[in-house]
Amino acid sequence: MKRAIIIVLDSVGIGELPDAAQYGDEGSNTLVNIKKAMPDMDLKNMCALGLANIEGKDIHLLGKVQTPKGCFAKMAEKSIGKDTTTGHWEMTGVITKTPFPTFTKNGFPKELIEAFEKQIGTKILGNYACSGTEIIKQLGEEHIKTGYPIIYTSADSVFQIAAHENVISVSKLYEICQKARQLLTGEWGVARVIARPFIGEKGNFTRTKNRKDFSLPPTGTTILDLAKQKCQTVVAIGKIEDIFEHRGMTITDHTTNNADGVEKTIQYIQKDFEGILFTNLVDYDMVYGHRNDIEGYKNALLYFDQKLPEIIDNLKPQDILFITADHGCDPTTPSTDHSREYVPLLIYGKNIKQNVNLGIRNTFADLGQTISDYLDLKADFDAQSFLNDIQKG
Repeated sequence: MKRAIIIVLDSVGIGELPDAAQYGDEGSNTLVNIKKAMPDMDLKNMCALGLANIEGKDIHLLGKVQTPKGCFAKMAEKSIGKDTTTGHWEMTGVITKTPFPTFTKNGFPKELIEAFEKQIGTKILGNYACSGTEIIKQLGEEHIKTGYPIIYTSADSVFQIAAHENVISVSKLYEICQKARQLLTGEWGVARVIARPFIGEKGNFTRTKNRKDFSLPPTGTTILDLAKQKCQTVVAIGKIEDIFEHRGMTITDHTTNNADGVEKTIQYIQKDFEGILFTNLVDYDMVYGHRNDIEGYKNALLYFDQKLPEIIDNLKPQDILFITADHGCDPTTPSTDHSREYVPLLIYGKNIKQNVNLGIRNTFADLGQTISDYLDLKADFDAQSFLNDIQKG
């Protein structure tokens, strides 16, 4: 039974792309800059697979080894954007050539907001670009008094709705998000509508784990679609189901945090099936990157690194493990937004060669094409497979 196991360390970038300046991301290098700020960070298990052997400025500082046990590379994003959606779609074969709209300058158009207010039967608060934790500080008390949901956006293509769980229930918030999703099409077609529930009192508001994303469906055929069509199993762990709008999956398992995601990944690896296991570990991005929490980010990386041997020990003979990311979110920079970066790629399996440098890939879709070739999915993406470079024999 052949299986591709993809683990996305959400936002763990590894250096600015050549066009990073166009996105305001010069100097971003999520992994390396965290290492420079926290020299004691020792990602020994990922480095054993070749993390610090990846090509690029100062990447060796992570802990270069003489003979990596895995294959390694970094991948450039060919899609226009630096969003979770574009990153995940591209690694499964869909390259986004037309950017999703953003509304950072003046917020969302008046006609859209008026249509949304009519749909939900109430006024809204906010409607400007802001950090999620900051906007609930600014408007949380007024929200509690009025019951009006808080609308905000960021540099990403998102329409975010924050609400206190005691004011607007989580289920009601999800209904509101669905109404927004129905309106947000065409020129207003943002990549994601995001429910952002929170709890607490003034001065102590805290976002909860009940976040939920409502995405547009992929604009092309993905390896998930192809695997499902071939009656293979496609297990989606974490927010994968939301990113792909529940398309191309046979099993979904939402998670509450990185630890939950890792444990569920191990549980599914232990089961018998053929196909794809696709995990997103979102805390790097949501909890640490967007809040510029360098130490928290470091500790989350250390946690995954410590669990990596257990993941590897549970791999079956025909499993190929792919560890990568979808974009950057450098917590050491003033920005709290995603950053336009290369992403690392580590590959390991019992039938996979060791110490193979796959260089710099031109697109994340090389990963999707490789998995297609391995699982015989017959994809024909605008990408280059590296399967022959990594397989033994």
